Amino acid sequence: MGHEICFLAVGDESKSGDAIALRYGNLHGSRSEQTVVVIDGGYTQSGKDLVSHIKNYFDTDTVDLVILTHPDSDHASGLYEVLNELKVKKLWMHKPWEHKDGKAVHIKDGRVTDNSIAERLKNALETAYGLYKLAIEKDIPIEEPFAGKYDNTGFIQVIGPSYDYYNELLLGFSGMPETIIESKEPSFFIKVKEAIQQWVSELWHIDLITDDGETTSYQNNSSVIVQLTIDNKRFLFTGDAGREALEHACNYIGDISILPPISFIQIPHHGSFKNIGPTVLDKLVGKSKDKGSTPHFTAFCSAAKKGAPKHPSKKVLNAFTRRGANVYVTAGQTKINYNDTPNNQWSRATPEPFYDNVEE
Repeated sequence: MGHEICFLAVGDESKSGDAIALRYGNLHGSRSEQTVVVIDGGYTQSGKDLVSHIKNYFDTDTVDLVILTHPDSDHASGLYEVLNELKVKKLWMHKPWEHKDGKAVHIKDGRVTDNSIAERLKNALETAYGLYKLAIEKDIPIEEPFAGKYDNTGFIQVIGPSYDYYNELLLGFSGMPETIIESKEPSFFIKVKEAIQQWVSELWHIDLITDDGETTSYQNNSSVIVQLTIDNKRFLFTGDAGREALEHACNYIGDISILPPISFIQIPHHGSFKNIGPTVLDKLVGKSKDKGSTPHFTAFCSAAKKGAPKHPSKKVLNAFTRRGANVYVTAGQTKINYNDTPNNQWSRATPEPFYDNVEE
């Protein structure tokens, strides 16, 4: 079975985002023998680029499934273009404003009601809510993707978040009033420290990514994590999921040693060091290999042209490299992972090296 996984360039300067088009099936055959999927749309221009890419390279104006991983604008904005310019058969996205019941009891301000929480979420997440309304206007079926859900082909499976975990995360979403739970957002002092850039040496056998410390936002952790399994190989798409969310997904799929081998993974959140740690990465793709070992899977990182060193962090790229990945970063260029495709005009990219000096 052939496949094309296309990570389009997102962000002219330092603002990263995700815009992914993929198809699988008999790519030498008719459209009916193929499945076309879009995962996130980046910004408006990214959405236009997605439409053009699908029409020109996939030779179709129909998308079988669109997935919005989470409601941040760098993932949702471009999907307006996709829904407006292409025929979309189905949209997977979460509807946080419909998960209001029982939330008010967690709010410190007793005047807040479940209904007012729903309105707050609609206003705070206006890009995602607007996409939801556009899909309804166009009669595009909308389904919420929670762990265990499959697409119509049975090849794409949602492995995170679970319904219960998602509802826990909602209390920390943008627009939510102060709750009785402690926020996981980084403090002002951590952010100031983050701006003071230092460089340190890194050795192959020592991970500088950590299992604790700064973490990502509640909304990022709500990202849909999907697994495509074809030809006894697994392809993982992680959105902006963080360590905690990825741990939940690992627990859901179980021991990877009894699963089809990993062939491809999206490095979460544009390569941010807040999203990945050694323990969960071992569970996702396996433990570190000996230096000089032959790479056995591919890792793509969607990052803006001038996003470094935050997006991506070199110590994150190193962590994937030492575990056997050929790592590629978009950084202003579309990157494509493919097999058995009639499109053969692409040039071969050079994987990222192992960096001896990384940011600290």
